[in-house]
Amino acid sequence: MREFSRTDRFAQQIQKEIAVIVQREIKDPRLGMVTVSAVEVSRDLSYAKIFMTVMNTQDEDKTKQSVAILNDATGYIRSLLGKRIRARIMPELRFVLDNSLMEGMRISNLVDSVIREDKTKRGESSEDENQEEN
Repeated sequence: MREFSRTDRFAQQIQKEIAVIVQREIKDPRLGMVTVSAVEVSRDLSYAKIFMTVMNTQDEDKTKQSVAILNDATGYIRSLLGKRIRARIMPELRFVLDNSLMEGMRISNLVDSVIREDKTKRGESSEDENQEEN
């Protein structure tokens, strides 16, 4: 089994610290409920791409606004990060939207609706299912 590389460990530490910073330190009321889903750090540790998910919103404009707010605050976030993590180099931060969670939920909902439609077309109803279960 492969050991975690230095960049992987550094990315994990950044992810943990940025999650706390975003939750406790960023006081912008326009910022939605944001979770840090992953962090990719360049091999030379000079750049970090922070993947984030904005929860509880279907509004694409609000989502983009949340990403913009965090990208505007990268200097502040980076300075807080520098105080929490002892590192010679503090990477440049860039926040990007991670759509994988929302896309997964959308696909799951589509599959559920197709299954319901299929059962309806076959003439099965939820009553038939209840009788089978009992």
